[in-house]
Amino acid sequence: SRAMGKLQSKTSFHTSKYRANGSVDETGPVRAIQRHGPAHTEAVTSVAALKPDLCVSGGRDKSVAVCSWRSGAALQRFIGHEREVTKVASALDSNRVFSASRDKTVMMWELHGTSGPSQRFPGHDLVVTGLAVSPDASQLCTGSRDNTVCKWDTETGECLGRATISRNLVTHLCWVPGEPYVIQASEDKTIRIWDSRELQVAHTFPAKRHIQTCCDVSPDGRYCLSSSSGSAGEGGEATLWDLRQTRNRVREYKGHFQTTTSCVFLPRGPALAPSIATSSYDSRVKVWDRDTGACLATLCLEGSGPLASLAVCDSSTLLCASLNSGIHVLRLSDHADLVLEEVAVF
Repeated sequence: SRAMGKLQSKTSFHTSKYRANGSVDETGPVRAIQRHGPAHTEAVTSVAALKPDLCVSGGRDKSVAVCSWRSGAALQRFIGHEREVTKVASALDSNRVFSASRDKTVMMWELHGTSGPSQRFPGHDLVVTGLAVSPDASQLCTGSRDNTVCKWDTETGECLGRATISRNLVTHLCWVPGEPYVIQASEDKTIRIWDSRELQVAHTFPAKRHIQTCCDVSPDGRYCLSSSSGSAGEGGEATLWDLRQTRNRVREYKGHFQTTTSCVFLPRGPALAPSIATSSYDSRVKVWDRDTGACLATLCLEGSGPLASLAVCDSSTLLCASLNSGIHVLRLSDHADLVLEEVAVF
């Protein structure tokens, strides 16, 4: 059976751990990987955490799924987009879920509501590639390959502002906690800070050498992360920026062989030092020491294909969306060294 949420097998094992120096420690069977029915019938393109134990994901099958990441059980599925879902997002402690698509639209869905969208946000001319929800879920910022960033009222669906910048092909958006600012990554290799009140650019960081694919903001609103495209070991780094000293980058994290698709700040947990995580087309997830740039742990998800998106569930749990093998549940544990291992997939 391939029914969503049904436990399929507990017979697969991790037999190796990838260390910070790239070596492989063969340890034999360590933990069974729980295999559940897939959340999507095709590639998973985006995943986001919903507190306390739910996640929302979007895929090439045009659907948006809400699942329990602890059990793999599917609780809701939203159908409405005409093409691949590119991004999903939600505000913490909100019942509203948002999805963007190649069909040029954004939709809002209600948890525990009907299967249809509760609000639509049409208006972009090309695929929507950026989605950021205000902390109170009252406003939404969207970005597209049409070089446009828009702001919306989530209650009425009204477009509250629209700004267009030449060559600003948006790749990702995220809201700064407790602030009226939105961070934006772009194919023009820059990271911009938007003031959402007037929808104007407040600052642009110095351009990088490669396309900026993703961005994230630390919970305290002090730092921003961005990730870069790359190939054959060139590019693919993540970059730390200080939002209070907005002139230069603080640090780079280099180690992926191909495009780094996602970058997230990790809450304090097994890694006592402030840490971040990245995922890449090279099928690897890496955990880094935020302040030193040292790679603390690496996990290769063999057979997953390119990794598309990361989401933080709690201090020791990450979700990773892959193009070939669904959503992977990853666990950080602190033994002699920090270890990152896969515990489930759905």
